[in-house]
Amino acid sequence: MTVHPPVVDHCDELQDALRAFRAHAHVTQRWGERLAAALGGGGRLLAAGNGGSAAQAQHLTAEIVGRYRHDRPPFSAIALHADTSSTTAIANDYGVDEVFARQVRAHGRDGDVLMLLSTSGASANLLSAADAARAAGVRVWALTGCAPNPLMAGSDESLCVDAASTATVQEIHLVAVHMICAAFDAALERGVSGNGRRTAR
Repeated sequence: MTVHPPVVDHCDELQDALRAFRAHAHVTQRWGERLAAALGGGGRLLAAGNGGSAAQAQHLTAEIVGRYRHDRPPFSAIALHADTSSTTAIANDYGVDEVFARQVRAHGRDGDVLMLLSTSGASANLLSAADAARAAGVRVWALTGCAPNPLMAGSDESLCVDAASTATVQEIHLVAVHMICAAFDAALERGVSGNGRRTAR
């Protein structure tokens, strides 16, 4: 009997999760195209997460404001957790559950997109942000761990990763972020939204 060290087990788990996730590539394609239409029309992407998911959210906004693979105009994207003065002030004055929701109310406009990343899909501050976004006419997309979960139920659309460990879920979320960015850039290059409408350039 062959005994695999934990590091190899991790690779095997990631490989299995990635193979299953590949079947959802059409969702990342659709999100990238819709994001291109929203941001190309002057909208904004808001993103949030906690811990490692915060890092993933900030990675996404960096790719949108900067670039993914090729040079292109910058687009508006804000990682809500990155404003430490706002998040700490809000947490101090209103409670931790409001740190993202209050920023969504401040920055979100009808037609914008809020991307929420959570391995558990149960973070109270993300659930509050989703509620605030829907009230403001902001579309809510969630990248979560295993379904079902509360954030999945509270979002307009969700993409759930079926994996046993938090680390693997986060790694697949990074793959999803890059897939969304690839679809976003491709849609901008074509100048066409997912609905066939021309995007602003």
